[in-house]
Amino acid sequence: MNEWLQIACSQPVVRRATKYAVGVGALLILINHGDALVHGDIDLVRVLRMVLTVSVPYMVSTASQVGAILERRHEFPGPHP
Repeated sequence: MNEWLQIACSQPVVRRATKYAVGVGALLILINHGDALVHGDIDLVRVLRMVLTVSVPYMVSTASQVGAILERRHEFPGPHP
């Protein structure tokens, strides 16, 4: 778990996951909350749902990257940065 968290918190993984979260999250927010945004129907609950909407692609991207890195490390053992 410690290795997983180290990789998940590494700058390249965080940077890439953030890019995906912003892009995919923005699209999902438009799809799921576009009407409310247009009509100004924004409350705390909706904002929290929007934060979750962006968080999910971040978590999926991070988990996918960490899994791929760990798999590659097991396929090609040796020193890794």
